[in-house]
Amino acid sequence: MKRNPFSLSFGKEPESYISRDFQNNEILESFTADNPAYQVCMITGVRGSGKTVALSAIANRLRADAQWIVVDLNPERDLLKMLAAELSNRKDLLELFRDARINLSFLGFGIEIDGEPPVTDIVVALRRMLEKLTKSGKRVLITIDEVSSTQQVREFASQFQIFMREGLNIFLLMTGLYENIYELQNEKTLTFLYRAPKIALKPLSIPLIMQKYKEEFEINEEEALAMAKETMGYSYAFQVLGYLCFTREKPWRELLPEFDAYLEEYVYEKIWSELSSKDKTVLSAMCEENPVKVENIRKRLNMSSNGFTVYRSRLLKKGIVYSPNFGQLAFSLPRFREFVMRSI
Repeated sequence: MKRNPFSLSFGKEPESYISRDFQNNEILESFTADNPAYQVCMITGVRGSGKTVALSAIANRLRADAQWIVVDLNPERDLLKMLAAELSNRKDLLELFRDARINLSFLGFGIEIDGEPPVTDIVVALRRMLEKLTKSGKRVLITIDEVSSTQQVREFASQFQIFMREGLNIFLLMTGLYENIYELQNEKTLTFLYRAPKIALKPLSIPLIMQKYKEEFEINEEEALAMAKETMGYSYAFQVLGYLCFTREKPWRELLPEFDAYLEEYVYEKIWSELSSKDKTVLSAMCEENPVKVENIRKRLNMSSNGFTVYRSRLLKKGIVYSPNFGQLAFSLPRFREFVMRSI
């Protein structure tokens, strides 16, 4: 029996995968340049938009290059200590650190060198390791998925900035929701993150989704295009609709109630719970027509232009709405309008 090429798991690259080569290559070209334009980049997008998969695709490309060392860090742990542990436990780097006479036994990382006093400070240990790697022509990519402005992340980012100023070959790629990235950038000690590129993931290509569905389900182009348009290019919706069609073996239109249920339970309820009451009010006012004129929303809510601009901007940046034409707003996520109507 053929295995389902579509996946409902978040963060794992499914068999039926549509790459984001253009956006990924933008990051890769900078990181791999002789003189990188930037050493930090943040990927943002709404839940289910494929941030983790995009991060993994970039990391895997660089892992295949012997010049690169890729380290994935957990944002809930002590990031500096994790980085030092990951580097010191790499068998292919052990001799480099021994040659550099870096005794890490005091920190519990297992590298002990006779006659060399142990390094007792984690930052000093990292600096010495990174200096050796830089002199050896190595580059270190650190990936952190789903960051937020925690003490661990702030401390790590602050020290990363120092390492970067010291000319070390260290790079940082993070993913996060818009609001979490925004909060992290607003830390007074982390202003360098303001200058770091933020790449907001765009919807997947409808023609590419159409082609995937056409090939997988052996349907005509018109039907495959209708399926693709139903997903609106939303990465998780592409996987869910494909998964259901493969599993249930029914026409896709008959599966829309189940499609709605998956989106609601695994993504939309969480997105809704994180919105302010005013955000919810604005979205509710959009439901009468789609797309909707901004002027009509303001009239329904009796809001001034300046007052409405705050909520419009926030919902746009969160990736929940978009502007198809000047003075209009529409829902970015498939069947989210129907979800909002059920939720109000």
